[in-house]
Amino acid sequence: MVIAFEWYGCLLLLTGMAGSVSQRTDPLTPPAPENAHSIRLDGDIILGGLFPVHSRGERGAPCGELKKEKGIHRLEAMLFAIDLINKDPDLLPNVTLGARILDTCSRDTYALEQSLTFVQALIERDSTDVRCASGEQPIFAKPDKIIGVIGAAASSVSIMVANILRLFKVIPVYGWRWVGLGVEMGGFRDQGVETGGVCIAQSLKIPREPRPGEFDKIILRLLETPNARAVVMFANEDDIRRVLDAAKRNNQTGHFLWVGSDSWGSKISPVVQQESVAEGAITILPKRASIEAFDRYFKSRSLSNNRRNVWFAEFWEENFGCKLGMHGKRPGSPKKCTGLEKVGRDSTYEQEGKVQFVMDAVYAMAHALHRMHRDLCLGYPGLCPRMSNIDGKELLGYIRNVSFNGSAKTLVVFNENGDAPGRYDIYQYQITNRSAEYRIIGHWTDQLHLNMNAMQWASGDSSVPASVCSLPCQTGERKKVVKGVPCCWHCERCEGYHYQASEFTCQLCPYEQRPDQNRTGCQPIPIIKLEWYSPWAVAPVFIAILGILATTFVVVTFVRHNDTPIVRASGREMSYVLLTGIFLCYVITFPMIAAPGLVVCSFRRIFLGLGMCFSYAALLTKTNRIHRIFEQGKRSVAAPRFISPASQLVITFSLISVQLMGVFVWFVADPPHTVVDYGEQRTQDPENARGVLKCDISDLSLICSLGYSILLMVTCTVYAIKTRGVPETFNEAKPIGFTMYTTCIIWLAFIPIFFGTAQSAERMYIQTATLTVSLSLSASVSLGMLYMPKVYIIILHPEQNVPKRKRSFKAIVTAATVTNKLSQLASERPNGEVKTELCESVDNSSEYRRLLYHAHC
Repeated sequence: MVIAFEWYGCLLLLTGMAGSVSQRTDPLTPPAPENAHSIRLDGDIILGGLFPVHSRGERGAPCGELKKEKGIHRLEAMLFAIDLINKDPDLLPNVTLGARILDTCSRDTYALEQSLTFVQALIERDSTDVRCASGEQPIFAKPDKIIGVIGAAASSVSIMVANILRLFKVIPVYGWRWVGLGVEMGGFRDQGVETGGVCIAQSLKIPREPRPGEFDKIILRLLETPNARAVVMFANEDDIRRVLDAAKRNNQTGHFLWVGSDSWGSKISPVVQQESVAEGAITILPKRASIEAFDRYFKSRSLSNNRRNVWFAEFWEENFGCKLGMHGKRPGSPKKCTGLEKVGRDSTYEQEGKVQFVMDAVYAMAHALHRMHRDLCLGYPGLCPRMSNIDGKELLGYIRNVSFNGSAKTLVVFNENGDAPGRYDIYQYQITNRSAEYRIIGHWTDQLHLNMNAMQWASGDSSVPASVCSLPCQTGERKKVVKGVPCCWHCERCEGYHYQASEFTCQLCPYEQRPDQNRTGCQPIPIIKLEWYSPWAVAPVFIAILGILATTFVVVTFVRHNDTPIVRASGREMSYVLLTGIFLCYVITFPMIAAPGLVVCSFRRIFLGLGMCFSYAALLTKTNRIHRIFEQGKRSVAAPRFISPASQLVITFSLISVQLMGVFVWFVADPPHTVVDYGEQRTQDPENARGVLKCDISDLSLICSLGYSILLMVTCTVYAIKTRGVPETFNEAKPIGFTMYTTCIIWLAFIPIFFGTAQSAERMYIQTATLTVSLSLSASVSLGMLYMPKVYIIILHPEQNVPKRKRSFKAIVTAATVTNKLSQLASERPNGEVKTELCESVDNSSEYRRLLYHAHC
């Protein structure tokens, strides 16, 4: 790719260079070291070149060992391209390209110092204090004016050079068709990684002058984030080798997943003796083609025909392992160079991977200059005056518009940003059968094409190892991103009734829904009702059935013996009303348990309090009648009003009508209907949540419906207390009292159970069972205490079911008087004395009093 920067009219190209050299006569005599610092080729237009001919020096030395491929091959590629352009009659006719090529020594500071050579022509010299010996003004040699720079290979070097060159409007071309990220300090590394959407666990920089143990510290720093196993290497091949060696020393073979830029590519030097550590490394390299013409050119180079390259003699010694004369760079070498050695015959040769791009970079500049010459000079042979001072910004526009077939016969074009289409091969370093090699696993041409099946990792597994800060969250969990680190997060489960709405959020389900099993959505809450087979229903139904059978048996018995003395003495009319109420108290169990619906809900409203109302209205009328009779007897012998059976029925049904009237108002104000209560069984665990199908009867409505019946029950209890001293022979006063006492105990127990479970998840079951059982128990108490003794006599002891002497109201009045006296004297004397005194004071001449005497004495 080409990354072009425009600033003050400067175009920055980064890929190659060119230059000229001083002449030498003896081909076997290398140039003096002080002269071997640049190449200069004369021409009408001079291009600058920056190449890493040497590696970075150690112990303060600016330069180190010679780089045969990365330095010499690319340098020669620029020279070869300039030769071809100058020989091409159709490209820049009558215009010669020259070059000034410098060595960066793979160091940005040294490259900055060397690049000052490119701007000498733009610096005005101050000659006021300079005089020749003759007193004349000095004549300075005019330096070459560089219109653009090809290079450098490393981003850190390129950026440093660009900072000085743009001040003088010179054009460097950065990283054309290959990513110039192979640096260990600065450059495009951080920016490139971040724009790729990759989170950086640690960003470690390799120092320019690493101290002993520096690379071991880097490995230990990387181990501080053990989950971040992938390590992206933006470094030169020497530093890559040192990092791999440090990982091996620290026993981290197989832990790190190396990802290398094109500075690693498919080179052997970084992985020599580090094969096991480098296994699985992913590297990239621009798609390249071997230029056969360059192979022929380079193989034909010799000491005699390549004198323009000041570093070629040093390359010769390094390539053939020999020494050239007394000034040779390989002291102590036993072999002496003959000058007849041949590249590719007496040494191994493989074209360096970036040769194609260096040549295309030079051609891109040439085509841009050619179009500029055509537009500005209008057929003028050679350089016209308008091109004597080329403007960098104007040249940038021409470079971006060039289109030609490159050295590999592929189309070279640039987009609006100055980038050429990127075409990369993706390699993986694999070890198979103890042999290691780089294998192509994919490529990138406008988009990524990766063959996952061709990948192989150190573990022998074909699945891609993980290198993440945080493992992916499971379904139903949201990511809580760590502030400032978008790739690190904590997984938080969507609790309660929340579901995973997105990768980062949980939302509450609608009230009638709950999360599904995976918590990725919501589903309706199941709707339940009290089923007949439920234990909470079986027991109440069983009790109700027994009660209904018992009540039916009593009613049948009373009907069959309707005219017997016991049935008649118990008050047939009120007995049947009371038995109806008891029967209804049992029957209400069934609509309370049946599936809610319009009919069922209507029956619940009608019969919920009606059975109790029938029962206690009848009992209240009975106890009230007894109380009024005995109270009236204390004052006079006249009978009180409304004590006949017809009057009793009227009073009873008047009391019952109040209950029916209330139910009618309830029907009008709030028609019966069903509701689904999702709050009753809304448990903390949504899996147990249920919607309860029920009749719309609130607790307040229930209290109002039963409240009237309870009021009757309490009133009846009060009268039962008042008539507790009435003799047993008078209208069942004491059995009614015992019935009411027991019933009050039942309902006092009902209230805390019913309302105390209002917040329970089992509320529907507990309250329904409690209510129905309480109603059945109340009915059973009334049935057992008031009617079972009578049935027992009627069936088992019919001899006792005989008529007794009828008592007139006067006898009842006398009994009331005696009872009153008994009550008054009970507190003054012992029971026996009271009884004796009372018996002696009775007038035996009176028939009615004699009857009473026999009854009590």
